[in-house]
Amino acid sequence: MKRLISILLLALAAGACTVTLASPGAHGPNGEHLDGAAAASTGGTAPRVETFSELFELVGTLSGSELSVMIDRYETNAPVLDGKLDVEVEGIKAQARFHADIGDYAFDDPRLLAALSRPGKHALLFTLVADGESDLLDGTLEVTAQVSHDHAPVSRWWWLLSLPLVIAAVALVRWRSRRAHGQLPRQEQPT
Repeated sequence: MKRLISILLLALAAGACTVTLASPGAHGPNGEHLDGAAAASTGGTAPRVETFSELFELVGTLSGSELSVMIDRYETNAPVLDGKLDVEVEGIKAQARFHADIGDYAFDDPRLLAALSRPGKHALLFTLVADGESDLLDGTLEVTAQVSHDHAPVSRWWWLLSLPLVIAAVALVRWRSRRAHGQLPRQEQPT
């Protein structure tokens, strides 16, 4: 039983401490750059846009209440952090906020999200300024069904919600260990 609890604790701790940062998807299984036009991914649960240039590669996912964008350098796959990212689609312009805790750029402009949530193909033009360089990246976001903006993406907060479970599991294992080693008195059974 103790071993099972330890394994469960380890699994919960590993899951809770993992920050999932998806790097742009223009790479094959061995890290090589894939050739092909900047296109949208129609598979999966959320609409996605992928595009790249000689300098940068970008992956954006539309879900919850934002368009979340990850950017890497094309040559090194190093994340591009704390730059300035703008997007234009269907005459609507918006600027992203950079989330330092996750490393993504988030667009949450209501007009932009309303336009992108409609089914169809949306041509996006991104303007990136980072580390003294600037670039234009264009891609297509294909939305096959209406996207709901009722809540924020769960992926960002799942680890925070699991934290009480991890703390409780650690406390239980420590308590059982101390009791087994005689550091805590056993409760006497009534006769």
